[in-house]
Amino acid sequence: MAPSYHRLGEVPPKRHMAFRAPDARLYEEEVVGLEGFGGRYSILYHRFAPTRVTKVAEADPLPAPPRPSPDTTLRHHLLRTAATGPGDGDELANRAVILWNADIRLAVSAFSGVESSRVTRNGGADELHFVHEGGGRLDTVFGVLDYRAGDYVMIPKGTTHRWRPAQPTNRHFVIETPGAVRLPRRYQNSEGQLLEHAPYWERDFRRPTELLANDDATPTDVWVRVGDRTAVYTLDHDPFDVVGWDGHLYPYAFAISDFEPISGRQHQPPPVHQTFELDNAVVCSFCPRRLDDGTDVITAPYNHANLDSDEVLYYVSGEFFSRRGIEAGALTYHPRGIPHGPAPGVAEKSIGQTHTEELAVMVDTFHPMQLAAAADAYDDPAYPTSWTAG
Repeated sequence: MAPSYHRLGEVPPKRHMAFRAPDARLYEEEVVGLEGFGGRYSILYHRFAPTRVTKVAEADPLPAPPRPSPDTTLRHHLLRTAATGPGDGDELANRAVILWNADIRLAVSAFSGVESSRVTRNGGADELHFVHEGGGRLDTVFGVLDYRAGDYVMIPKGTTHRWRPAQPTNRHFVIETPGAVRLPRRYQNSEGQLLEHAPYWERDFRRPTELLANDDATPTDVWVRVGDRTAVYTLDHDPFDVVGWDGHLYPYAFAISDFEPISGRQHQPPPVHQTFELDNAVVCSFCPRRLDDGTDVITAPYNHANLDSDEVLYYVSGEFFSRRGIEAGALTYHPRGIPHGPAPGVAEKSIGQTHTEELAVMVDTFHPMQLAAAADAYDDPAYPTSWTAG
């Protein structure tokens, strides 16, 4: 479910009717939608037909398709991904998939602030980018979306877009799914409106603002991706030519700082931090918050084993009080069936603690994940035994 219906620019009073530019040219209508004709959709009006292609060329897939890690040991992993500085090139060129299954791919991308002219479209998956470092603007056919550090940026499948970073260092944690990124159904009423007890509201979601509406016949390359296949489509025009659109399918940004955390007398389980739902996966936000305030309550997470899910935690900032020695930008992967929990001594120390400044993104998947070979460069082999005191 998208945050709500939205409209930007000029649209005709009815669908599928003649809509003309001031010079009497017919604007080109495009319907983009999910689930055949049974899901969310939007209707866009272009100056040029989006089908005006002059050339199609095969390209090496970007990012590189994940390959299984040679390390097949069933164990916990600490991936110190912050050790990699920004690479040359754009976000897509520096994206490395580190964990994946049929429902989801998790990747990191550290890239410089050099503006790229690459226009891209993921035709096979929604992309949810958590912007750990950096900021700038995202050009899309739906308009311009400004983003900053701490934002989730959701780009629906099929969205033609271009990242325009404004900072010298940029770091994204990227969640890619061939299904859909949705707001949890339990936060909505029967009409799709967010409920009073939801941890955010419609006004927290930032939508595209100004349309680029370019009327430019300059040939433009668009890198189109579906799964592990990539092709470069050369259009005879600038694709950012939309003069108006409306609907329920569009990119948006949501600041993790706008998530309203829930606490209680006793330790609250991870589902209270859920922010998005995917097919067979959830995304949660652990934010600075007041801790549980019952008498003698242990505020640190208890030891637990995820019997039906794999858990991934991406550490953003602050001291994640259940663990020690994990820096911002690191990522832990806890496969199902193996207990994990607070570091030695943390449970005792957490009694009486009233607040935490931790900030982290969690992804739980309900089908097992595969560690990618790209993760090997970040792996800390000592992590599985880090719970041993002394």
